[in-house]
Amino acid sequence: MWDFWFVRNGGDDHIFYLQAPRALGRPELRHRNATIGHAVSSNCREWYVLPDAIHPGTDSSWDDLATWTGSAIGHEGRWYMLYTGVSRADNGLVQRIGLAVSNDLVHWSKHVANPVLEADPRWYEVLGQGRHPHQAWRDPWLFRSEEDGLVHVLVTARSRLGAPDGAGVLGHACSRDLVNWDVLPPLTEPGDFAQLEVPQLVRFNGSYTILFSCLAEDHSRRRLDRLGVAGRSGTFALSSTQFSGPYVASEAPVTAPVGETGVLYAGKLVEVKGEWQFMAFCGVSDSDFVGELTDPLPIALTGNGQFVVGCE
Repeated sequence: MWDFWFVRNGGDDHIFYLQAPRALGRPELRHRNATIGHAVSSNCREWYVLPDAIHPGTDSSWDDLATWTGSAIGHEGRWYMLYTGVSRADNGLVQRIGLAVSNDLVHWSKHVANPVLEADPRWYEVLGQGRHPHQAWRDPWLFRSEEDGLVHVLVTARSRLGAPDGAGVLGHACSRDLVNWDVLPPLTEPGDFAQLEVPQLVRFNGSYTILFSCLAEDHSRRRLDRLGVAGRSGTFALSSTQFSGPYVASEAPVTAPVGETGVLYAGKLVEVKGEWQFMAFCGVSDSDFVGELTDPLPIALTGNGQFVVGCE
């Protein structure tokens, strides 16, 4: 398993996650064979696996190749999940976002209007511009805004502007019903990363924090020259005193690689017994893909109000 997202229902945490058979043999094949799994826990340590949530669609559908990262939210008495889909017709090169709906978090139905959310070329890079081998529009993170009462979403995307190696931004859209979306300009500025994967927005320590993940090779030359360090893979943090930004990225991942588990990727903050803790999936260690979920890890504040993850 790799990317994951949570929904709390009563005293239980439901986790949805990308999965692929280890029988594929080569970890890099997992992306074209991904489905969305589901498990539930009362403590985020002991998990009970439930039936899979979402599989690719039928032949010639917009998501017939693989289903990728999403997020879910309660809305008007039901559960709504946005998820990423790729198709065989595009050879998996164009990412789109669809909607699934559930009454019980277990049985999900794909919406007839799918895909409900696509990259708007007014602000976002699309396939065929010669800047990147695929069209990035994935990893939606849903949240409800206290300011306007609308449901908003952040999306892994790429700006039309700036150097290709720093075009990564967090796309932004809003909706009243999660079916009809208004695509907005990016929430973040391009410049530092080629892509910002698997975002999560939280209000933390009096500011807005967005966790995202990035590979070592996806740090821009501008960022590396400014910091004077080599790029590192892991989960990073963006912070701002207001939702609209500007956001400042952490210089290093919020956690170092951990022993045999390797890089902790797609990390998220989760409340466990009233306290913020950190969870991630264990990525590459000694060139092998681990593909397992961590237990909750404690966090600590730094002198500048940011947080770091303690690995026990």
